[in-house]
Amino acid sequence: MTGLPESIEKRVFNNILGAIGNTPLVKLERIGKDLPVPLYAKLEFMNPGGSVKDRVGANIIEQAEKRGEIKPGGTIVEATSGNTGVGLAIAAALKGYKTIFVMPDKMSNEKILLLRAYGAKVVITPTAVGPDDPRSYYEVAKKFARETPNAILANQYHNPDNPLTHEMTTGPELWEQTDGKVTDVIIGIGTGGTISGVGRYLKRMNPKVQIVGVDIEGSILTEIWQNKGKIPSGAYPKTYKVEGIGEDFLPSAMDITVVDAIERAGDRESFLWARQLVRQEGIFAGGSSGSAIAGAIKYCRKLSTGRLPVVLLPDSGSRYLSKFYDDKWMREFGFLTTEFGETALGDLLLAKPNKALHTAALGDSIRKVVSV
Repeated sequence: MTGLPESIEKRVFNNILGAIGNTPLVKLERIGKDLPVPLYAKLEFMNPGGSVKDRVGANIIEQAEKRGEIKPGGTIVEATSGNTGVGLAIAAALKGYKTIFVMPDKMSNEKILLLRAYGAKVVITPTAVGPDDPRSYYEVAKKFARETPNAILANQYHNPDNPLTHEMTTGPELWEQTDGKVTDVIIGIGTGGTISGVGRYLKRMNPKVQIVGVDIEGSILTEIWQNKGKIPSGAYPKTYKVEGIGEDFLPSAMDITVVDAIERAGDRESFLWARQLVRQEGIFAGGSSGSAIAGAIKYCRKLSTGRLPVVLLPDSGSRYLSKFYDDKWMREFGFLTTEFGETALGDLLLAKPNKALHTAALGDSIRKVVSV
């Protein structure tokens, strides 16, 4: 038996890389119900590795192979918040390459374990250092790439193959899925690759399409964009909890000229919107997706009827179960107001000054037990 022929229509592929892309577009019926326009979400977490970065990881390796930059059995090195690492690891596993990923220490344990599951070596570095500090994840990754034989640095922040990936795939998909009717696209900004590639393609198809970035409070990308690509004096980055967006420098992969507007979101609203997304829409997405939703809601409230905005949701919530999907973690960092019904019963009982033994009958309500 020769097997099945590859078919995009039937979703039959010769390997996992064929399953990357062509992610669905879904209307946000409940979260968007009070907006003056319908809001659609492109579900990039439905890529096989769980994020938009699957597109970039596969293409960076394929282009490096075409240019002869890496030989069989070589090593892929990258500075990553996790998702690009997964995208690279998928392609590397299929092609027989080794991987080394350098991550800041604020990233979730789920991401570290996931990368190790793919066979990657994971190196953790401090978060609260500048990009040029030798301890930063950018500089440590460069060092590994220099000192490892037959290795390349994927270099997503400065690799033109990053935005080109989205110019070739994500942008055309959005145009086709909306029959060319898309008027506004809202995308979180990190490396700038997604927003730049999508923006270039859509503006080529229709110069009136508005490209809207979402930046996280603590990042200085907004100030850099406002200052036409230069870091203004007095702009200093601050630490934040959301993973995967925001920066303390301008990546050369980002084309600021395609960005028409930027909305900002904070940690708390990002996490709460992500939690609302899964509870109201059944869409289980990550914290930067919550940021994108927060930015999209702010932006879409200002729109007039007749427009068709799309927000891109970059990754899955499965990477963050130990973080913002955990009520205890949210309370620890002050992101969740403690109310009755949100607090663990054990926490309530431990907080009571009276340590005498109490009993409860089988049919007693929780409210009655707590009031004892």
